[in-house]
Formats: sequence, structure tokens, C-alpha cells
Amino acid sequence: MRGAMSLVRLAVLVVGLAGAVCLVLSNPTMDDYVQFVERELNGALDRMDQRTPVREQDLIRQVLRSQGKKLIEGIVRPSTVRHNWGLLSRYETRVAETRLVVLGIGGQFIPIKGVDEATLKIERMAF
Repeated sequence: MRGAMSLVRLAVLVVGLAGAVCLVLSNPTMDDYVQFVERELNGALDRMDQRTPVREQDLIRQVLRSQGKKLIEGIVRPSTVRHNWGLLSRYETRVAETRLVVLGIGGQFIPIKGVDEATLKIERMAF
């Protein structure tokens, strides 16, 4: 009985360590975070206020599609602090007088605070 318990403990330990190694290897980088912000902004543009004239929407979309990467890179990266905890990272960005907090774990991003508020502010600034 004691030998079986030791085997179970060993198996749990090995699985736990393997999971931790996978999380470390898939911990998102700052580049991954900037790409995530770019995708979120493009998604917000797609959900843009429909009361805005189509010509203005198209103009903003064209500018952001052609220059968005440079704009986002120039605004987000310098305004972001990454706390890398090995298994996951916490990103804190201050944009448009809003504090965004996002967790990155396993190659995914989980918005914690301020994402919706920042999206609304950016939309208002654009229009």
C-alpha cells in the first residue's frame, strides 16, 4: 500500500512539474502583448458606434490598418510594465488616463481591469 502511495505522489509531482514547464515555455512576451492589444483595438473598431458616419469610420480604419502597428507600438510598449512571474505575466498599461491590467498565461491573455473603459475612451477620442 505504501509503495502505491509513493507512486501516486511521484506521478502527481511529475505531472505538476511538466505543467509548470509548459506554462513557463508558453508565458507570453511583450511582443505577444502588443499584438494582443492590436487585435483588441481592431475588434473595437469593428464594433464601432454605428452612429458615426461611414466615411469617418472608413478613414479611421484605413489609418489604423496602415499605421496602427507603429501607433500601437509607440504608445503601448512605453506605457506598459510587465511583471514576469515565470508561469504567468501581469501587464499593466496606462493609456488614455485608464489603467489596463491583463494576465498572460499559457499563451493567452485575460483582461482583468480597464479594457472596456479604455476601448470606449479611444472610440470617443477617434470621433
